[in-house]
Amino acid sequence: MFQIRTDLAVEAREIYNSTYNKESEGVKVHEINPYEDIKVTKVSITNATGEKNMGKPKGNYITIDIPEFTHYDGETMNRVSEVLAKSISDIIDRDKNKNTLVVGLGNWNVTPDALGPKVISKTMVTRHLKQLIPDEIDENISPVSALSPGVLGLTGIETGEIVKGVVEKIKPDLIICIDALASRRLSRVNRTIQIGDTGISPGAGVKNHRKAINKETLGVPVIAIGVPTVVDAATVANDTIDLVLDEMINQATSGGEFYNMLKSIDKYEKSRLIQELLSPEVGDLIVTPKEVDTVIDSVSRIIANGINLALQPDLDLDEINQFIN
Repeated sequence: MFQIRTDLAVEAREIYNSTYNKESEGVKVHEINPYEDIKVTKVSITNATGEKNMGKPKGNYITIDIPEFTHYDGETMNRVSEVLAKSISDIIDRDKNKNTLVVGLGNWNVTPDALGPKVISKTMVTRHLKQLIPDEIDENISPVSALSPGVLGLTGIETGEIVKGVVEKIKPDLIICIDALASRRLSRVNRTIQIGDTGISPGAGVKNHRKAINKETLGVPVIAIGVPTVVDAATVANDTIDLVLDEMINQATSGGEFYNMLKSIDKYEKSRLIQELLSPEVGDLIVTPKEVDTVIDSVSRIIANGINLALQPDLDLDEINQFIN
């Protein structure tokens, strides 16, 4: 069966709705739009039926769609960070005395997969300061530690094993994981942030599932933050052909032989054929925009600032930046 690759709950819901022309049982959607041009959508999967239909664990998924050209506008970036901070705060139990471990998943040698490590480089870490110089640190500052464990191909160790070892040693009260994702639509690549309270499977975006990092495996609540940085090549080809077919149908004479032939094309069979033809030639090819270097730097700053603001609500961005090298 042809499956469209996506890590976004909002897209999984769109795919289900377009396929069956109805909303799935066990899925609730709520749009939150007090932020003008920054759209926020919450998808809640409430039961086993919703899990099966969405292909995702039961829980809450918040999607933030950021405005065009955000990555070239510092003021808009800061606004998105503030919306992200609010969204994170809404799903965590914030206590200034609780320890938070921020984990940046991914391969820092591959730009589209370097989001997690880059976020870590901009995260405000304070756990060591709270231990070494407690009298000089404001009591309202929460202890935060950070880890960028790399990937199996670099370390020879499962990412989940590294994270579990650190968790057992430092015993955090909350884990926030950041990872690159895959999208179903090019328009959402580097333009969408997803926050989920169900944990994450490292490498899932490129069909390279590793051991899950979630509350069940670690015994600690895990918040996952992801940005789609790639899209499947077969999906791009399929969408392009759909656009061509739709335009040809619009220009054809309604009711004519050519029009009827175009309307009779089975889109499922077309999608399956595209995948079958591409697989021997390009394998599991994924693509990313050419400006990915600039965008990853920008979106990593947005996410890091959002996390910093959520975990240190008594500080503003200027004060936070004093703690970051």
